Amino acid sequence: MAPERGAGPRKIIHVDMDAFYASVEQRDNPELRGKPLAVGGAAARGVVAAASYEARAFGVRSAMPSVTAKRKCPELIFVPPRFEVYRAVSAQIRDVFAEHTDLIEPLSLDEAYLDVTENRFNIPAASTIAELIRAKILEVTGLTASAGISYNKFLAKMASDQNKPNGQFVITPRHGPAFVEALPVKKFHGVGPATAAKMEALGIETGADLRERSLVFLQQHFGKSGLWYYQIARAIDERAVEPDRPRKSIGAEDTFAADIVELDASLAELKPLIAKVWGYCEGKGIRGRTVTLKVKFADFQQITRSRTVAMPIELRDFEELAADLLRSVFPVRKGIRLLGITLSSLGDVSPSDQRQLRFEV
Repeated sequence: MAPERGAGPRKIIHVDMDAFYASVEQRDNPELRGKPLAVGGAAARGVVAAASYEARAFGVRSAMPSVTAKRKCPELIFVPPRFEVYRAVSAQIRDVFAEHTDLIEPLSLDEAYLDVTENRFNIPAASTIAELIRAKILEVTGLTASAGISYNKFLAKMASDQNKPNGQFVITPRHGPAFVEALPVKKFHGVGPATAAKMEALGIETGADLRERSLVFLQQHFGKSGLWYYQIARAIDERAVEPDRPRKSIGAEDTFAADIVELDASLAELKPLIAKVWGYCEGKGIRGRTVTLKVKFADFQQITRSRTVAMPIELRDFEELAADLLRSVFPVRKGIRLLGITLSSLGDVSPSDQRQLRFEV
């Protein structure tokens, strides 16, 4: 169980698999080992889902367009993703975590937070538990993992990047504030490029700079995120590890081989995305109330359109709402290179919700 407030600092481990998708592919195909590898599509509109460390040495990164990745590394080998395999390996890793604690908060298939303040073997040192977990993962899956150990989630996440790959790093309560002060804000987890640029324009380049700003100043410039920045600048993060954290949204998107300019063609491309999202919802017995459409144009400009309704929607309504949102962006002056659809405000289906809901256009 999570420790009581005031009962001493938590012991949090953030475990992050090393180049997970790419490492699975290299494990399963010895011919790929030691070679620059990208998981994803090699087509002109393809995107890198993951890159091996050999590819990263050339500057190849996840979410990079495949043509850019190939230009950076002409010898790059592309392999299609096998998500069913990644999910199976992730389940093996989750079983290793569960040998030590029930307080496991998965962030994705390849990373999770663990609260080991209290643990099954009563091991006092979280760093020892991290070593045991990493060794067992290697034994069971043949893959390496890195770990960050600290007294809160933010610092554990930051620590797991320090000795990658196949390493671990500890940030103690004594050293937490100094660690944050020395860190560039652009390396803070949760601070994206746009926010980092805004901070730097305000003269905030390091954690020490961020700590010098008052709460009022940060809220004035960053709104509701100001309190969060104020706290992490002081190495404060009170968030608990949340087992089985409810998923907030489910989405799917696709980048097209050629730009789309016709409404009918766009609607046709939207259907399989809706089917993919709905399949997940059916499998989990959940429904949502908010539909969000994402459109990325040929010049990479991106827009979203969203609609929220009072009751959880069924498939027919999902299709109609998504189509209405798509129609609202037509006619388009530029071709569409990507469409995405997301269902959010999710919740379990109750018996009273098992009915078809209709909406006015």
